Amino acid sequence: MPTSLPIAAAAVVEPPVGRPPLELTPRLLETRLRQQEILAELGVLSLQGIPFAQLLDRTAALAAEGLDAEFSKIMEYMPDQGEFVVRAGVGWGPEVIGRATVGADLASPGGFALRTGKPVISNHLEHEKRFRTPALLVRYGIRRAMNVILRGDGDPFGVLEVDSRSAGEFTDYDLTFLQGAANIVGTAIERQRMERDLRAAVDTHKLLLAELNHRVKNSLQLVATMLSLQAGATPDNAARRDLQDATGRVMAVARAHESLYRDSQIATIDLGRYLADVCRDLDSSVGHCHVDVTAPDGVHVPTDRAVPIALVVNELVMNAMKYAYPEGTDGVVFVRVARDDGGLLTISVRDEGVGLPPGFDPSASKGLGMRIIRALASQLGASLDVRSSSSGAEFIVRVPVRAANGGNGSA
Repeated sequence: MPTSLPIAAAAVVEPPVGRPPLELTPRLLETRLRQQEILAELGVLSLQGIPFAQLLDRTAALAAEGLDAEFSKIMEYMPDQGEFVVRAGVGWGPEVIGRATVGADLASPGGFALRTGKPVISNHLEHEKRFRTPALLVRYGIRRAMNVILRGDGDPFGVLEVDSRSAGEFTDYDLTFLQGAANIVGTAIERQRMERDLRAAVDTHKLLLAELNHRVKNSLQLVATMLSLQAGATPDNAARRDLQDATGRVMAVARAHESLYRDSQIATIDLGRYLADVCRDLDSSVGHCHVDVTAPDGVHVPTDRAVPIALVVNELVMNAMKYAYPEGTDGVVFVRVARDDGGLLTISVRDEGVGLPPGFDPSASKGLGMRIIRALASQLGASLDVRSSSSGAEFIVRVPVRAANGGNGSA
């Protein structure tokens, strides 16, 4: 910036109420223009969301520059101690920043500014009768000081102070600049406070939701255990199979809640891992069949779609175990999951058993399992294709990751 600006004649600026007009010399005009630039820079910094400590350091430096002062500091009010702690500043020794404390009572300039909300100008500290001159200012030979409150929408953070060893006077115009800087930074401080509180609230919400899912999973596992015990104590084979099927369905839902509390994701579930867990439960519950699952990691599906998808797979696998390999015949059920670029999931459940009965029509089957599959497929907007031969059967489910109504998609 040039050291002087040519002007045709001396200008005046409107003074604060009660003060005479101030002659605006070229030098003073430069200072006022630089102060406006500094306020603009502070506004940009506050919007950028730079780290808090960096924002305080930069504010202290710019405030001193804007007032051509050797010292400045930002003091945070510590209500429990009733004093300020110097958090940032320029001109001070290493023993001051983060360590030095200053009284925050009404007898100190900073304390008066904090408690009354009124700025304080002390141009002759050696003759000051209104306030007690803080020992820190005496030690550094400060002759004049100016304090303004740093506040946002909540409780005040503290004060912004500019100090100088030189003779001269801070004016009301200087005070306007300093208060403008404090207002900008105070808003940024309040925004960061709100963001911090919001992050804490989100973390608490996640913790509570994880705990809720954990408890729901435990409750469902308890229900599944009771059903399994009831199945073991039931002499009727048909009733035993029905109870075992119900156990599988309950565990499929329980596994969803386990995934939700185990992972950082809340709105979505990794479908590959989820189906692997569900099939592992089925594998361990039926001794004569093994479930072989191939599913890619990282296919995240909204929770409200992942659960019905898992229930469809659960029903198809249970049906294969019961009908493809009857009377305890050993066999394998293959589950394959693939996803195309258009967001369509293709899930195949295949066996190498006896095949389907002649004329089998999945849309007309009255079995409970197929009725559940049809209802869930309709809910998901999925298609169901069946292939059967003497070497086994394959059910192919094609389901969009996104709901037809534009609901949540994959992550």
